[in-house]
Amino acid sequence: MTAAIHLGLGEVAAALGLVAVAVAVSLWQHSGVEADIGVAVARSFVQLTAIGYVVKVVFDADSIALVVALISAMALLGAFTARGRAKGVPHAFWPLLIALVLAGAATLGLVVALGVFPATPRYLVPVGGMVIGNAMTAAAVALNRLGDDMASAAREVEATLALGATAAVAARPFVQRSLRSAVIPLVDQTKTTGLITFPGTMVGMLLAGAAPVDAVRLQLVLLYVLLGGVSIAALVAVLLAYRSFFTPAQQLRELPEPPPR
Repeated sequence: MTAAIHLGLGEVAAALGLVAVAVAVSLWQHSGVEADIGVAVARSFVQLTAIGYVVKVVFDADSIALVVALISAMALLGAFTARGRAKGVPHAFWPLLIALVLAGAATLGLVVALGVFPATPRYLVPVGGMVIGNAMTAAAVALNRLGDDMASAAREVEATLALGATAAVAARPFVQRSLRSAVIPLVDQTKTTGLITFPGTMVGMLLAGAAPVDAVRLQLVLLYVLLGGVSIAALVAVLLAYRSFFTPAQQLRELPEPPPR
C-alpha cells in the first residue's frame, strides 16, 4: 500500500538545524527556554528510540498479550503524568487510570469489532498509543478545570448543598464546564482538518507514497476514534473524580485555597 521511508541518523541529525533556530530565537529574545528545548530534544530521542525497539519486539512476537501489556503500561504512565496536572483533585490517580483504560479498551474493541482494523499488533499498538495519549491530555485538562472551579466556588457549592441539593446536583455545572474544556480542543482541530492543518497521520502516509484518498480515509477514521476516546476518558474521569470532593454525608470536604491567577 505504501513505500517505506528509510532515514539514517544523518538525516535525523540534519533536522536538528531547525532546533538550533529555536534555540537561537530563545537566546536572542532572552526567553529562557533554550534549556527546556535541549531537555525536550534529548528526552524525545531517548524515549522514541527505546519505544521503537519495544514496538519492534511486539511486532515480531505478534502477540495480543504483549499488545495489552504495552497499552496497559501506557495507561499507567499516562495516569501518573496526568495526576501531576490535576493537583486540585483529591485522589485523582484512580479516576484517571480507570478513564484511560476504559477509553483505550472501548475504542480499540469497537474498531476491531467493526472491522476497521484487524486485531494485529501493527494496527493496535499505534492506534492504542494515539488514543491513550489524547485521552490523557483531555482527562488532565478536565480534572485541572474541575479542581480549580470547585476550589473557587466552594461557598457556592456549600450554599447549594444547604438548600437540600445532592452532591451530583451541586457539582453539575462544574462537571459540564470541565467536560467542555477537555473536548473542545480536539473538536476544533477536527473542524479545521484539511483547511488549516494536515494531521500527522495523513502527512506521514503522503510522504510514504500512499494515495491521497487512502491517506484521507485513514485520517478520518483516526480522528473519529480519537473523538470517541477523548470523550469517554473525560466523562469517566470527571464523573469519578467529582465524588472525591464530597463526604458520604453529601458534605463538601475542606479544600485548599485556589492558586492566584
